[in-house]
Amino acid sequence: MHTNRIAQLEQILTENPNNTFALFALAKEYEKNNQCDNAVQVFEKLLLIDADYLGAYFHLAKNYEQLDEVKKALNIYEAGILLAQKMKDTHSLSELKNAKMNLELEM
Repeated sequence: MHTNRIAQLEQILTENPNNTFALFALAKEYEKNNQCDNAVQVFEKLLLIDADYLGAYFHLAKNYEQLDEVKKALNIYEAGILLAQKMKDTHSLSELKNAKMNLELEM
């Protein structure tokens, strides 16, 4: 089922490569399939297109954690925290701060 969704999302992106919703959905599908490398690439592309896509920061950092890229994960959490503060998004801010703190405690 996931590969069919991936193919559908890739088709959407062929027609509109800057579709941020489709990019996010594709990255999440890769994440579900434990294809963290692919998920990271898509999340990074998404953030290049729209650096204010706040939801991508948490998921990108989590994928970096899965790849044992702790420093990159911490940097992404920090960037997301700064953006959440700027946007006054307290829910995302709390999630990002908690995830960052948990990662720091594991070090």
